[in-house]
Amino acid sequence: MNSIIQYFKDIIAGVASLLRGMSVTNRYFFSPGKIVTQKYPNNRHTLAMFERFKGEVIMPHNENNEHKCTGCGICAINCPNGTIDVVSGTVTGNDGKKKRIIDRHVYRMDMCAFCGLCIKACPSSALAFSQKFEHAVFNRATLVKTLNKPGSQLMKGVE
Repeated sequence: MNSIIQYFKDIIAGVASLLRGMSVTNRYFFSPGKIVTQKYPNNRHTLAMFERFKGEVIMPHNENNEHKCTGCGICAINCPNGTIDVVSGTVTGNDGKKKRIIDRHVYRMDMCAFCGLCIKACPSSALAFSQKFEHAVFNRATLVKTLNKPGSQLMKGVE
């Protein structure tokens, strides 16, 4: 007898839960003042993504075309897909010490999982996520990008 009573109590609790969930849905459906949907193609120029949005990986440069990447390669080591390839070389400074500089910082967006491990692992905070999200292309070769700009140098004070 107790199992039958418990059975009907469970049915009533399930229906009550369903009605609570449907009340939220109905509130958004019938109140035109609360619009949550973005009209994407129409508001393309005013659309702002969320702060934590993970777009493509970029290497920020300042106004003097300087970046923070030391060429250590930790980002490439931590990438699970092999998306990043750091091509670096060495130069001898005025003090006679050899310094590593990056020739190219290659990012293959077509292989990227957007996990953010490269950004978290970078000791000099040289990488970041951009807010760009439109990446539809006809040629996959355009998804292979060089992150450091031509003629860019290491920022002063970054070791």
